[in-house]
Amino acid sequence: MIPDKISIVEVIQLMLAPGIMISACGLLLLAMNNKYSIVVNRIRLLNEEKRRFISKVSGKEFNYEETVRIESISLQIKKLAFRAKLVRNAVLSYTFGVALFVITSLLIGFKFIFDVEKLGSSITTIFLTGMISVLTGVIFAAYEAIKGYEIIQLEVKLD
Repeated sequence: MIPDKISIVEVIQLMLAPGIMISACGLLLLAMNNKYSIVVNRIRLLNEEKRRFISKVSGKEFNYEETVRIESISLQIKKLAFRAKLVRNAVLSYTFGVALFVITSLLIGFKFIFDVEKLGSSITTIFLTGMISVLTGVIFAAYEAIKGYEIIQLEVKLD
């Protein structure tokens, strides 16, 4: 018995699953890019505050409060830089996932157009790799949120 040919509507439906994941990753990327901008901006503000402190004192010894603040700023900058790396890793993971979902959609189309049955397992593998990439991004984003809370605790505790 010869299996029925798959219709164009069914191919489009098959291509929608990766398409939905592309859209979902787009939203995640938008949020992470916004967070990245905020973290980088905070680093710049803290660096500017640190420079103002140092130029204000210019050769004099820091008093206790100034020393505590400079140490707090330095520690926050270090932790924020680590946080920026986590956001970057999340963005890269989501972007890699999007690329894999686009490839998956293209391969589904190629499989239909060129009637290549051998692509089935490759398509599944690439799609699953994309899902793993998104999961990796989610893990980086969650870890970044935890680190963000630690920085806030540090700011509240030291000031």
